[in-house]
Amino acid sequence: MSSTYRGRIAPTPTGYLHLGHARTFWIAMERAKEAGGQLIFRDEDLDPQRCKQEFSKGAIEDLRWFGCDWQEGPDVGGSVGPYRQSDRMASFLTAWEQLKDSGYIYPCEKSRKDVARAAQAPHADEEASEPIYPESWRPPLGHGKDAQSPKDSNWRFRVPEDRTIEFDDIRLGPCAFDCLRDFGDFLVWRRDGVPAYELAVVVDDAAMQISEVVRGEDLLISTARQILLYEALGLQPPQFYHTPLLCDTSGQRLAKRNRSLTLRELREAGHQPENLRISEDWWSGLDD
Repeated sequence: MSSTYRGRIAPTPTGYLHLGHARTFWIAMERAKEAGGQLIFRDEDLDPQRCKQEFSKGAIEDLRWFGCDWQEGPDVGGSVGPYRQSDRMASFLTAWEQLKDSGYIYPCEKSRKDVARAAQAPHADEEASEPIYPESWRPPLGHGKDAQSPKDSNWRFRVPEDRTIEFDDIRLGPCAFDCLRDFGDFLVWRRDGVPAYELAVVVDDAAMQISEVVRGEDLLISTARQILLYEALGLQPPQFYHTPLLCDTSGQRLAKRNRSLTLRELREAGHQPENLRISEDWWSGLDD
């Protein structure tokens, strides 16, 4: 990891961005500027069914309109590209093979729906939207080590027993999550042929020499999972800064699935970015 501050913004192009995205990315930009460092834009366009080119293009356009700036990315280039995850599959396959050969992961034929039904508690691990995988479904150690590719199977990381993952968040302070209680064996590769979020993010953040990750506090459990992946791959994790979530007037968090008002809609309605950034909603939940 570089000694120079390197942050990143990493939208997933499954829809147009809303104000919650903009605030998180704005905080990331401000922290990079305060540290005299660099900000990287990465397009996390791995999902072939949901990611669309129009949303990738829209994210750049809308964030530029909002006032965000970055020094490396798909629109400006840089030394650690490519900056679209769909162009980085070779790196993800290398990491998958390393984890497989070391016995950290195993193939799994169970779907997320299967896991949710077995858990009988869809709210389990709600923070990261994944139910806890039943320990009784784990195969013997070494299962899958002879596989030549991750094709046609889900692959899960075998979470260690009796382990607490601890890390210091820059904003929240000490955080701790218990393996197999707060989260279980998690996906690193999907049967549709693409790496899961956890693996792709770790591989790319390491390759792009990211020194600090700024993202929403709904991803705290993801951070615990990713620390396990950093360790398994022999990589140094970055620092983490988890931002509060932006909510609407009813108290519901802004999200694409909730059809929250997008930056594009705000722009087309004649709103000005500087006015949005001084609104009461913009500052809600921030400590400083």
